Amino acid sequence: MNLTFDPERSKIQWDFAGQVVLITGGTSGIGLATAHMMLSAGAQVFLVGSSQAKGEHAMDLLSAFGAMAFFFRADVSRVSQCEQVIQDIADRFGRLDIVVNSAGVFRSGSIESVTEAQFDRIMNTNVKGTFFICKFAIALLRKSSHAAIVNISSDAGLHGNRDCPDYCASKGAVTLLTKGLALDLAPYNIRVNAVCPGDIVTPMLEEECEKQVDRDLYLASLTAPYPCGRLGRAHEVASVVCFLASDAASFVTGAAWPVDGGLTAQ
Repeated sequence: MNLTFDPERSKIQWDFAGQVVLITGGTSGIGLATAHMMLSAGAQVFLVGSSQAKGEHAMDLLSAFGAMAFFFRADVSRVSQCEQVIQDIADRFGRLDIVVNSAGVFRSGSIESVTEAQFDRIMNTNVKGTFFICKFAIALLRKSSHAAIVNISSDAGLHGNRDCPDYCASKGAVTLLTKGLALDLAPYNIRVNAVCPGDIVTPMLEEECEKQVDRDLYLASLTAPYPCGRLGRAHEVASVVCFLASDAASFVTGAAWPVDGGLTAQ
């Protein structure tokens, strides 16, 4: 399983020329692949992540885009830092066109094993971070003629998954938050959609693999349920994110799009 960032797989072209994009969790995985696609299509992209080291690494990978890419260190589980992110964008650009809420954490384990701290970490990052980034971004998005929010949910936000009840709860919340916001923000021409990936080959998945006694057996068990016979790639999710954020999806709002190799079709 190759987790190396591959810009050659991120060359699908969309037109984001002149648009300002915020991507939380933009320093790795789906967020980074989305950043590369949007930069390739002419956007200015503002990456947010909680790790300075990952942020610097992402900026190195995106160095070909020069001053079109920016990194801001923030922890979106903290409401005050969500507000700081939007204030920095307002100060730097004076506008915002697209928000991609890709920051998220995962934890496996039965409900009996979940501590309050673990529950809070998942809900604060996956739900609170998404919620408050949207809240603070709306004033800027209302000024845009291309306004779109794309939230990264999960197949676990569409159906139950075993051995991760807190994660399911968080992603179910993201899916219905998306639908509720789509209704509330439609009068302001702000579209809100969610992408619901299955298991995707990313550093987050690698972290789970490292916890397993038998890595190969674990990967085989993850792959077995997929009709496509494999796990997904970050650029495959990013391409759907870009579609939903683009004017090509101008009549799409309130949708929860599975990108899961047919998993939730079963």
